[in-house]
Order: sequence, then C-alpha cells, then structure tokens
Amino acid sequence: MNLVIGLSLVILFAAGVPIAISIVLASIIGIEFFSNLPLLMVPQQMFIGIDRFPLMAIPFFILAGNLMAAGGISQRLVDLAKSIIGGVQGGLAMTCVLTCMMFAAVSGSSVATTFAIGAILIPAMVKHGYPRPLAASIQASSAELGVLIPPSIPLILFGVSTNTSIGQLFLAGVGPGLLVGSALILFLYLFCKAKGYGLNDHRDSASFVVSFRRAWAAILMPVVVLGGIYGGVFTPTEASAIAVFYALVVGGCVYRELKWDDLWPILRQSVISTAAVMLIISAATLFSFLLSRSGLPAQIAAWVTDIISDPLMFLLVVNVVLLLIGMFVETSAAILVLAPILTPIAIQFGIHPVHFGLIMVVNLALGMITPPLGVNLFAACAVAKISFEQILPQVVRFVLLLMVCLMAITYMPWISMGLVRLVY
Repeated sequence: MNLVIGLSLVILFAAGVPIAISIVLASIIGIEFFSNLPLLMVPQQMFIGIDRFPLMAIPFFILAGNLMAAGGISQRLVDLAKSIIGGVQGGLAMTCVLTCMMFAAVSGSSVATTFAIGAILIPAMVKHGYPRPLAASIQASSAELGVLIPPSIPLILFGVSTNTSIGQLFLAGVGPGLLVGSALILFLYLFCKAKGYGLNDHRDSASFVVSFRRAWAAILMPVVVLGGIYGGVFTPTEASAIAVFYALVVGGCVYRELKWDDLWPILRQSVISTAAVMLIISAATLFSFLLSRSGLPAQIAAWVTDIISDPLMFLLVVNVVLLLIGMFVETSAAILVLAPILTPIAIQFGIHPVHFGLIMVVNLALGMITPPLGVNLFAACAVAKISFEQILPQVVRFVLLLMVCLMAITYMPWISMGLVRLVY
C-alpha cells in the first residue's frame, strides 16, 4: 500500500494536481484497493486533523497579518526601520530585512509578509536604482523570517503533529530568526558596498523620533502578543485572537486607515488562505494515519538507526533530504507528513525535539525561495511584475547564505535552545 500511495503521489504531482488533492486521491487509492478499511475513514481522519484547538491560531494570525497590511501598520514599520538603518548605503535593502523581522513577529506567514512589505519596498528599491529582480529576491529571502520568528504557523504545525510544546518552539525560534536576519543585513551591507547599490537610500528617511512617534502603536503589537505568551498571560492560540483585536483597534481607531469597506475583502482573503492551509493539514493527517497504520515510520526508524550511528551524520542526511523535499512539497504538508516520522528517530539519537523542530522548519523554509515550488519567489514576482526566470539568478546568493545559517542552527544547538533552557 505504501508503494502504491507513493507512486500515486509522484504521478499526481507530475500531472500538476494541487498538493492537498494529490494526497487525498493517493490515500483513497490505497484505502480502496490495498486495505480493508472503509472509505468513511477519509472524511473522518481529515476532520480529526483540523479538530485541534492550537490550529485555531492559524486563521487568526493570517487575519492579523492582512489587517496590519491594510491598516497602515506595515507602512509605519517600514518607516521606522528606514529611520534606523536607512541612512547608510544599502539601507533600503537592509530595511526590507528589518521590517520583515518586525512584521513576522505577528503575522507568522512568509507569503503574507512578502505581499504586505513587498508592495511597499520593492517599488521603493526599484526607484532608488536596485534592479527589479534583485529587489524581488531581497524581499523573497527576507520574508522567510515569517516562518522563523515567532509566532510561526509552521512551528504551530510541528508542535501539533509531534505533541511538542508550542511555547518552547516559539521561544526557540527567536535565536535562529535573529541569526538569519543579522546574516542577511550584514550580507546586504557588504554586497551593496561592493556593487554600488543604494547610494541615495538616505534621501527618503525620516528622523527616528518622528518615525517612532508614528509607529509606537505598531511596535507595541508584537510586544503585547509575544509578551503575553512568554509571560503566561495567554496561550499562543489566544494570542492570535489578541493580535486580530489589536490590529483592528490600531488600524481603525489609532491610525484610522482601516475602513468598514476594507473588512470584507480582508476577511474574504483570510478565509481563502485559511481554507488552503486547513485542506493541506486535513489531507496530510489522513496520509499520516495510513503511514502509521502500515508501520512504515517504525520500519524507517529501524532502518535509519541500523545504517547511521552518529547523530551528526543523521542531521546531515536529514538536512539533505528535507532540502530536496522542500523544493517540491509545500512546507505545511511536508511538516505534517514527515515530522511524526523523523522526530522519534531524532529523539533516539539524543536530539531535543524542540531543536529538531527548528532544524526542520528552517530547512523547509528554504523551499520557499527555491524552484520549482518557491512560493515566496512567485509572490515576489507577482508584486515586482517580473517573470520567474528573471528572479532565479539573483536569489542563488541568498539561498547559499541561508544554507550556511542552517548548518549553524543544526550543529550549534544553543542558538535554538539557549532561551528555552533559560526560561524552562
């Protein structure tokens, strides 16, 4: 059954069938022809997959991100970031990274970050002389921070699928997020110096005092959300609802840029995005159920432990495999299918599940800026109005940089676990 399901998935993927539909169809084929299970298991397991309280955070964080973009919060975060580092050569490119770090601290989604920040900064970078494909690649790479810096939707999915503490995963994401963000900022500073980009980036920058005065309510948003989680005031799921309420109040009452007429398009887009994510989650749950029932995870675990005895070699093999899978499979689906299989093996090798969760999320996040899937690349291309082929040569350098960061996160556990051990 596992072989047939696997072959069916490959054929359906090659035919261009959407990922969630491919997983469901392959599972139905396996149940109908190679098991004694009733087809009633399909809707039952799919419902079980989304009937989990922590998953309520996903639609709320998606909605919060859309409200931030429409309510003027994104623009004020951009202005604040420009006032901090926009005065140096390449400051506009570095502003993109810093703004994505701040926006990611609430939205939890890299695609939402790409659209919300890219719509502002990609045209600004082009206006200041950056090649359009380069501006798009900077935005796509910076938006990856949306799945690293908490709250993160992929970290929520990993926690739900492996019964790992979401609070600890969020705390562990701070170190890798800061590492990737700092590496991108340093690289862009040196790159712009070498290539001569961003010589006039300082022209549109306001003073820090003025920008801070305009953005103070926007800055408080991640402070309230993350402070409440780590302070034990509310759970990550409850924090997502707080984020929506805060974005509504700030966008509608403080900045007064969010109008009643804006709410319907925002809600509609949030529902569509949520439905897409939830369909993948429910399909992946069905797939994981069939794999678990067949005993494949235990067989894989036994096989891996037989041929690999060194934890460092195991991590290297896992990174290579996940890197390849991330190029072809959507991040949420990959986490939900692979995390329950790989995490118990990692634990056998003495690797902390929280550390392994960050390795997995960072690795699969690379798939967001690598072809052929590369959802961030497609989003950035849509905003920049360029073809997919134009952005590929520019994004290679960022992929290599992020791979170096991935190796550091993998083999230096303190980057992820330092804050976790300090708090817990």
